[in-house]
Amino acid sequence: MFGQMMTQPLVISSLIDHAERYHGQTQIWSVSTGGAIEETSWAGIAANARRMGSALTRLGLEPQARVATLAWNNRRHLELYYGVSGAGFVLHTINPRLFPEQLIYIINHAEDKVVFFDATFVPLIAGIREHLTGVEHFVLMGPRDAAAAEALPGLEFYDELIETGDAGFDWPDLDERTASSLCYTSGTTGNPKGVLYSHRSTMLHSFGSNTPDCIGFSAADVVLPVVPMFHVNAWGTPYACAMVGARMVLPGPDLHGDALVGLIDTYDVTIALGVPTIWQGLLATAKSRGSKLESLKRTVIGGSACPPSMIATFRDVYGVDTIHAWGMSEMSPLGTTNQPLAKHKALPVEAQHRLRENQGRPPYGVELKIVDDDGNTLPNDGVTQGDLMVRGHWVLDGYFRMQDTEVLQDGWFATGDVATLDPDGFMTIRDRSKDIIKSGGEWISSVELENIAVAHPKLATAAVVGVPHPKWDERPLLVAVKADGEDPSEEELLAFFDGKIAKWQVPDKAVFVDALPLNATGKVLKRTLREQFKDALTG
Repeated sequence: MFGQMMTQPLVISSLIDHAERYHGQTQIWSVSTGGAIEETSWAGIAANARRMGSALTRLGLEPQARVATLAWNNRRHLELYYGVSGAGFVLHTINPRLFPEQLIYIINHAEDKVVFFDATFVPLIAGIREHLTGVEHFVLMGPRDAAAAEALPGLEFYDELIETGDAGFDWPDLDERTASSLCYTSGTTGNPKGVLYSHRSTMLHSFGSNTPDCIGFSAADVVLPVVPMFHVNAWGTPYACAMVGARMVLPGPDLHGDALVGLIDTYDVTIALGVPTIWQGLLATAKSRGSKLESLKRTVIGGSACPPSMIATFRDVYGVDTIHAWGMSEMSPLGTTNQPLAKHKALPVEAQHRLRENQGRPPYGVELKIVDDDGNTLPNDGVTQGDLMVRGHWVLDGYFRMQDTEVLQDGWFATGDVATLDPDGFMTIRDRSKDIIKSGGEWISSVELENIAVAHPKLATAAVVGVPHPKWDERPLLVAVKADGEDPSEEELLAFFDGKIAKWQVPDKAVFVDALPLNATGKVLKRTLREQFKDALTG
């Protein structure tokens, strides 16, 4: 036989071992639930991860047992990321902003055996505990707390449990296709669906994320994941940062602009990741406080479409490059990031700026195509719209414990998005299939209208939905939230669209609300707005 290469399994424990071995003294700053800031390191995270993996093993959990977390971005949560999966169990991160009925369903459907939770969620757990029939251990993520113990008889404590573990614990040998973590989608109707990731898919996702044309963290970075660690594993940031040994700032529960600007300026954050609603608050605070965000070099914005006006503000006012990204829980989540090609440097500056407004192109590991209603592949011409399909190394092939449900179509996953693709693979999300507005047989993108509206200086935010119309089937309705101290008129807002879009696409009406309804991950609940304003054009 010819000599060849070593074969080592692609497992998550190898990430934390690498971070400890070569970046052990690299700092990690963590904001606790109570607001205190503690400093640790990759070596500290690694030691505690092994202790926790050992402690969970000693509890007698079966291999692949699900271990749930309801927790903010903090160092104990990071330790669980590695301690749970590294020991051969499945880390099940749960969004605590879901309704209690959804939490009960998710925990029971996942058959979680252990639930770790931050002090914030003691009342929540106390309220649903009796319905969680399969949970054997409830663990508060902190030291012993007498009040919590009284509220939850039999409660265990993280800092005591971890002391029963062994810092010299040897990670078990795992097949790289072993399940490592579990997330439930929040964007579906009906019960949430589980997406089960493997060690292999997570590792490949980390490699893809760390390529320069994707996000490309480095050991020189200070990374602030504002996207919660319960939201698709913070977009894979905890894994990718360990892979390169980046410093991290874990912001805890307070994600308001004041707190985030303070962390960025105090710890010289170079790259931050989050959804557009978070950055609206940060930009407003930076302006009011006079912060220049001098250390910040890049923001990664995903979760929903990023308004071009926000990209321009980061670029022109603060010198920050915005990486527009797109993905889904079903994709681990990264699908595309907007990084230019060499040839784009020859474009006029304004054309370069416009190019950065779409969701970008896929890294190696992801393929995209668009299809018509009959499943026929449509051209990548940048104009033709179709249903977006994906496949790749970190894309699901079926939902957790839903084996009877066919998810793929000829090996492709239907995302539910309507998009265009250009010849270079740059993708623009035109809308969610359920949100695109059909008016007189023509399609209108609510995303495009929203991007125009939120650039109005007198608006804090806005959404556009299709509502019934007696002649045109549907017409766009603008639902707007006024900026503090501003009082724009409906006529003023609608006139703002002049010259920016075809006249027939301009919303028929604008209405004002105090706040937009948001789901548990910060996305606008358009179905709620459609129901609330269904008679706006017919009443």
